[in-house]
Amino acid sequence: MTAHTAPLPAFTAREKELLTHLTQGSTDHVIARRMQLSPHTVDTYLRRLRLKTGTSNRIQLAILAHTALHPAP
Repeated sequence: MTAHTAPLPAFTAREKELLTHLTQGSTDHVIARRMQLSPHTVDTYLRRLRLKTGTSNRIQLAILAHTALHPAP
């Protein structure tokens, strides 16, 4: 994966919550339970976030999310 050079998209509060769980290594089922969603809805969120960010898998999305949610000083 190359360094992300495009500006990061704005995330909604709900997307940020889901991305936080993702960066903590939570599974779809754990995220669903914590956010009171169905696993299918979590999968839909993740697919849309991959499209929104241009990432192609869960690992890339988690790395990008970590960078977005915890920018370097």
